[in-house]
Amino acid sequence: MISLIAAACVFLGIHMLVSGTRLRDVITSAIGENVYIGLFALASLAAIVWLCIAYNHAYASVDNRVIYDVGQTFRNLAIPVVAVAFMLAVPGILMANPSSAGQEKAAVRGVLRITRHPFLWGAAIWAGFHLVASGTLASVIFFATFFLLAGLGTRAIDAKCRRKRGAQWQALAAQTSNIPFAAIMSGRNRFVASEYFDWRFTVAVVEFLLLLYFHNYLFSMSPFPGGWLPF
Repeated sequence: MISLIAAACVFLGIHMLVSGTRLRDVITSAIGENVYIGLFALASLAAIVWLCIAYNHAYASVDNRVIYDVGQTFRNLAIPVVAVAFMLAVPGILMANPSSAGQEKAAVRGVLRITRHPFLWGAAIWAGFHLVASGTLASVIFFATFFLLAGLGTRAIDAKCRRKRGAQWQALAAQTSNIPFAAIMSGRNRFVASEYFDWRFTVAVVEFLLLLYFHNYLFSMSPFPGGWLPF
């Protein structure tokens, strides 16, 4: 369990204490944006691999215990809730985003009309559901790490863009929202079905269906209501 906690702290630390902060500005000014992105990607990959390995060991250890149980009724919501997460995250990661470094001139379209941080909101929904549904100590540490990173990450990215881009950021913020559908509901943007239901949406559906099929094989747990195993 100690290794899992350490991995979670490192994974959160390199993102929340470096990425999106003024420390990032200092580092990029010294070594350049591209070098920083490459090194940060390697550090993130190493941290997430460590986190996953530590979670597997902690989950199977005698120190792992159930600390709460919300019941099967809530867990039966897995498919629709995680489907929503996929329909945000996958199109978001496959689309150029003007809030990302090097993509400042990308158009606000498709899933970006819903939220300017679709991948992070998808990750937050996925992690949040598993955080509540799982209830074991190891799972709480593991999924809380991703939930906190995704939730706080949206604010960190906005702060970085506000600090570095000025008027360009104000123009982006005026037509988008962090909170899903907030810009649409306030009349600052509109949902365009033809932009959203494109090949990215198809990829999201296919990936979600593959997850349903292989979930029990990969994670020894059925995502279907009542633990049903249709495959």
